[in-house]
Amino acid sequence: MDLKVIAVVTLLMVTMCIHVSHAKPFSLGERCWCRSSENTVPKSSIKQLKFLNTPNCPFQVIATLKNNKEVCINPQTLWLQQYLKNALNK
Repeated sequence: MDLKVIAVVTLLMVTMCIHVSHAKPFSLGERCWCRSSENTVPKSSIKQLKFLNTPNCPFQVIATLKNNKEVCINPQTLWLQQYLKNALNK
């Protein structure tokens, strides 16, 4: 009977270790989406824009292109600044 208890405890410990090792560390959840941004994305290739304003990250603009690729756009890009200005005036 002692051997069965040891086997069960060992299995429980192994199971607990497996679940912990696949967990996402907290620090990864707090990282910014955009690590670098592009300055030369033409407006005509953009399908959708997303704006992210998270507490620990600068203002981020994510563009979904017509080929479904996502890229980060520099928020200081002139055409994007004009777009945001027009959107706020409406």
